[in-house]
Amino acid sequence: MSVKVAQEKTLKEKTSQEKTSKDNRDAAQSQTVQNLHAAQGEKACESTQVQVESSMITARLAQQRLVKSSIKERLAGIKAIRNSLFSQREKIIDKIVHETGKCRTDAQLAEIMGVIDYADWLCDHAEKILADTKVATPISLMGKKSFVSHCPLGVVAVISPWNYPFHISFTTVLAALAAGNAVLLKPSEITPLTGVIEDLVSAAPVFHECVQVLYGSGETAQRMIASKPNKVMFTGSAKTGKKILAQAAPLLIPVELELGGKDAMLVFDDVNIHRTVAGCLWGGLTNAGQSCTSVESVYIHSSIYADFVAKLKSELATLIQNNGDAGDADMGAITASFQHQIIAEQVREATALGAKVFVPHEHDVAQKQSGLSQSELGQSGLDQSAANQQAQAFYPLTLIEGATDHMSVMHSETFGPVMTLHAFEDEREVIERCNASEFGLSASVWSKDLTRAKRVAAQLEVGAVSINNVMLTEGNPNLPFGGTKQSGFGRVKGAEGLLGMTYSKAFIVDKQSKNIEANWYPYTRQKYQLFDKLMEAMYSSGLKRWLDFAKVGLKLESFSQKKRGE
Repeated sequence: MSVKVAQEKTLKEKTSQEKTSKDNRDAAQSQTVQNLHAAQGEKACESTQVQVESSMITARLAQQRLVKSSIKERLAGIKAIRNSLFSQREKIIDKIVHETGKCRTDAQLAEIMGVIDYADWLCDHAEKILADTKVATPISLMGKKSFVSHCPLGVVAVISPWNYPFHISFTTVLAALAAGNAVLLKPSEITPLTGVIEDLVSAAPVFHECVQVLYGSGETAQRMIASKPNKVMFTGSAKTGKKILAQAAPLLIPVELELGGKDAMLVFDDVNIHRTVAGCLWGGLTNAGQSCTSVESVYIHSSIYADFVAKLKSELATLIQNNGDAGDADMGAITASFQHQIIAEQVREATALGAKVFVPHEHDVAQKQSGLSQSELGQSGLDQSAANQQAQAFYPLTLIEGATDHMSVMHSETFGPVMTLHAFEDEREVIERCNASEFGLSASVWSKDLTRAKRVAAQLEVGAVSINNVMLTEGNPNLPFGGTKQSGFGRVKGAEGLLGMTYSKAFIVDKQSKNIEANWYPYTRQKYQLFDKLMEAMYSSGLKRWLDFAKVGLKLESFSQKKRGE
């Protein structure tokens, strides 16, 4: 379809599209998927084939306009969006807590603060990263100049998850926009955050119609891929990631996948136990363990194992599990009902196979699941039925000892507030145990001996390592984020992530002159012999080679101006 025809079609369908957009955002259609917290959550519509195709046409046309803008204009738009987010942060936190069930501080720090931080990073660094890059030109091409230009891909399809529905989707969108792309965004049907992204992007006119949000399930995602975007960015399960690869491969659409992990925490014998236990608790339980980089397996040196585990259990019992809070709960609920079932089944299996399970808050969670008191209902604003549905989403904070490799809690991602604890004797043993995992997203190494910590970290087959801290690499927007093995491939954030929103175009510039290049026709026996002497000079050693190179080069240049037989 030509651009002119596409424009005419878009103009004819404008009224219909506007109505469709409103329907997508505000109405419950016949095909709907409802999130776990039925009393709180919103329903997400399934986008039709016509809607997806229309959104792609709109995005293509918008991107053609956007590519004419300067990087300074685009970053001014990013700044405007950032400022709008900052001013609306409490309202957006309300929406996130409402749909996910996470505690308020998790929403504030991981969702809002992380996005603002990344937007500021883009404003400070994107212009330099996306600028043309001069590169060296070899002596054999003397007189030419070389550089690399970083060009926008076109339209990027973003399929985002339910665990960090704002942060993961919006940081990817902002990177795509900064690089000059348009975006088709499909948020999770479980946590759609209906209208939030659209409202924020509207603060920047330069990005008008550049972000098309399509609501729905995997069916909508399949339609998006079939519309042939220039790249697909997916965060989610390995199972779904493989389906996306299978659909994208025949279309030769590049795909980046962040598929989760089974992150290990390695604790050596010289740590400060108090601080390391605090890090362990936060690393394993933030967002109720629903993070791809959550600590799921804790390896503790045998000499401190007993003391460390005793402290861990003691501190675990002090944590507050709740949601709908004012910022005074430590963690909230499990967002998706199917995930709650996966967690429970892994723990049940481990228990049945002989593992020891420690649950300090089991009674409190059971009490939540039996219903809230009238005073609690009044404070929450929910009726009893809604409150019961909300309470059923909590999963007790759980530690497991004695887990073995054949248990699913050891080899499958748990994605909940559950950690397995293991003793180890030496470096080689713990490194081998960690690297045996089919996942490779991130890990943390804890030791006073930084030489040892760096040595161990360097041998871990993961995309990121925090030393004496946890889940911290993704907090630095200068660092790339992504994994290895079954955790996927590709990177977001950092210069590498931003450049991933572009393709590289190589340039070499020569002067306009009357001279004929030596490597151009005609080929002759004499020219062949001169090239052989030129190579002898270029690829030998010693200073004399440069003198020989110059002599042969001048002779070759002169000879190349002659016609065959002269």
